[in-house]
Amino acid sequence: MSVAAVLSLVLAAGPAPASVYFEQTTVAHAGGQPAGAGVTARVWYAGSRMRLEPGDAPTGTALLLRLDQGKAWRLDPGRKRAVELDLARLRDQSQMDVSMAGQLMGLEGAGVSSEPLPATKRIDGYLCKGYRLTAGSAVLEVYLTRRIPAGVGAFTDFLEWSGAAQAMGGLIAELRKLPGFPLEMRSRVNVLGEVHETVSSVAKVKVGPLADALFVPPAGYTVVPESQVDWEQQ
Repeated sequence: MSVAAVLSLVLAAGPAPASVYFEQTTVAHAGGQPAGAGVTARVWYAGSRMRLEPGDAPTGTALLLRLDQGKAWRLDPGRKRAVELDLARLRDQSQMDVSMAGQLMGLEGAGVSSEPLPATKRIDGYLCKGYRLTAGSAVLEVYLTRRIPAGVGAFTDFLEWSGAAQAMGGLIAELRKLPGFPLEMRSRVNVLGEVHETVSSVAKVKVGPLADALFVPPAGYTVVPESQVDWEQQ
């Protein structure tokens, strides 16, 4: 699990976060070259309410997270049903996965260093300032713009809720300190002697109120408990 991929997902104090929509594409690199087209996700974020749609899935397929209500659903538009997920199990699994990833990357107990990058970069029309974060074997370069009135909470709030931030060796806390909205993240990490590189880019950012209907199962959908679903037959 790479750092950039993890960042593709409440507890911060202060003003309510701005609601924002964006599309994020994460591409793995090998030998400095893209290893494929990458994975794209559409994200709607409104603090403790989140919606994630895989870019290559049928329209309407989504994961809904309502951390304010302690609920989550996976939408299945083909069957017109919403599978109600066990949020405690989802959180426990997230903690386990990211804790293991943090150990493999040498992040447990590792200090974090942060430094500004000397050159700016123009991304999707925005002039962005870059920063390099280093923790253990992980190096993360982030380019942010201050012209988009939303912060890094859209990328870190789920990690805070899941408890994954503690497993990331202070990396998430340091990331939260950076000013602006991230439009590009480049990560390099050594896992058991093998170097993994990813580039995550953000585009089509829209800041503003999001409809409540985005964060609840659609009308006409049947809500089914996760315990009644046989995932092997999906």
